[in-house]
Amino acid sequence: MPESSQKTPAEQHIEEIMRELDPASVRYRVLNSARRFKSSWVELGEELHKISRQHLYRDWGYVCFEEYCSREVRIRKATARKLTRAYDYLARKEPQLLRDEPRLSALPDYRTVDLLRQAQQEQQVTGEQYQALRDTALEQARSHPTVLKQFRQMTAADRDPREQRVLHGKAALSAVKRLLGSLEPLGDLADAYAEPLGELHDLLERELRTASATEQPKGQHNSASQ
Repeated sequence: MPESSQKTPAEQHIEEIMRELDPASVRYRVLNSARRFKSSWVELGEELHKISRQHLYRDWGYVCFEEYCSREVRIRKATARKLTRAYDYLARKEPQLLRDEPRLSALPDYRTVDLLRQAQQEQQVTGEQYQALRDTALEQARSHPTVLKQFRQMTAADRDPREQRVLHGKAALSAVKRLLGSLEPLGDLADAYAEPLGELHDLLERELRTASATEQPKGQHNSASQ
């Protein structure tokens, strides 16, 4: 990305840190990616994903990943979360897109990719609906507002209240599982919340089993196996 003659305070802050670092270091590489964030979110997402999983921020004096992102990389917690989730989703579900250099620049922004992740992993749409959403986002390369509008129409279109409850239950169960996994490296916190979160996990599973036994929402039972 061409250097701008008028740099933002965030850019100036990042460059000040970079001047003190070895250009071959991981820390320097992440900050350099952050400068090119607008044109290369995949690169920054990959670096942040690695830093989060390996807890590299601790080596640089930060207590947590969120503090590192906000104070050094100068991006908000929500943005960092979406970036890492979007990259992780592409790496697992669409790895061919990451190998295809010409396609990288044509990928939708991280918010759209995170929306695809949400739609599939949290099972908020049917398999057929997900494919349609994917085509809009990745094949047709439509804008984020367009994809978001399509997603909202899918999740709100004349759905039976019991079907809505099943979908929300699946989303809640997925969130609890992610939270339990995220707490594992935190020792005391994991121990403190393991029991109540475990109870909530079991309660949601029973709720979903009961709902599935009484009624199978159209297309939802099969999509859960994706």
